[in-house]
Amino acid sequence: MGRVLSRLYMGLIGAVLLAPIIVIIGVSLNEKKRLLFPPQGLSLAWYGEMLQDPDWLGALGNSVTIAVLAAALSVSIALPMAWYLWRWNPRWGRALYTLGIAPFILPPVVSALGFLIFWQMVGLYGHIAATIVSHGIFFVTLPLVNIALGLASIDRAAVEAARTLGADERTVFRTIVLPSVRPYIISGYAFAFVLSLNEYIIAYMVAGSTVETLPIKIFNALRYGYTPVMAAVTALFVLVAALVFSLVAWRGDLPRLLGATRPPR
Repeated sequence: MGRVLSRLYMGLIGAVLLAPIIVIIGVSLNEKKRLLFPPQGLSLAWYGEMLQDPDWLGALGNSVTIAVLAAALSVSIALPMAWYLWRWNPRWGRALYTLGIAPFILPPVVSALGFLIFWQMVGLYGHIAATIVSHGIFFVTLPLVNIALGLASIDRAAVEAARTLGADERTVFRTIVLPSVRPYIISGYAFAFVLSLNEYIIAYMVAGSTVETLPIKIFNALRYGYTPVMAAVTALFVLVAALVFSLVAWRGDLPRLLGATRPPR
């Protein structure tokens, strides 16, 4: 009985989470230019309009460019930081780790305001590079936590044995550490990429209307009315997120990415 109730409860949670996505996808398939659910008629015309409109394509290009580079920057910051904390375990390591996860502790608007003031001071406000760096710093928490989890699963005895046999730090990192944490690096990059693709507050406050990403384009388009094109863009976000995380689960070790330290029996 308890198992049945548990499954019903989890099914209810899944239905609540899936309901908005189903509604959005249904609205994006409307034949008429109205936000209706259930859809009246089925058509992919709004997806075609999204892919033919230069404004939407420009916003899509900006979002993808920012997400790809920002996620790479997040990983390039998180990997050496996590490696340093795990390898040498300094006395002030906890403070450094807290600094790395601080962007997710603070409300996004606080971080966005800080980035806004900084980029105005250095004269790069409104540049796409400012958005890339801001997203890279803000989302560094995700790969940092993932990579730290991967490093914690490494058997230090193997590392010490490699050093005893004459391996230097670079060899140990390349042959033992990097292969062990590669799934965590990939998952951290995927998390940062997807969230950067969907982020609005920092992108808007750092770039404003100069660099229009898809979330900014959606909010700007709301001023002129509601169309199924917005639902099509939202459905595209969901599809990209599902595809990215499916690839992570397929190509990586999903139990380890979820924190398992032992193989499932």
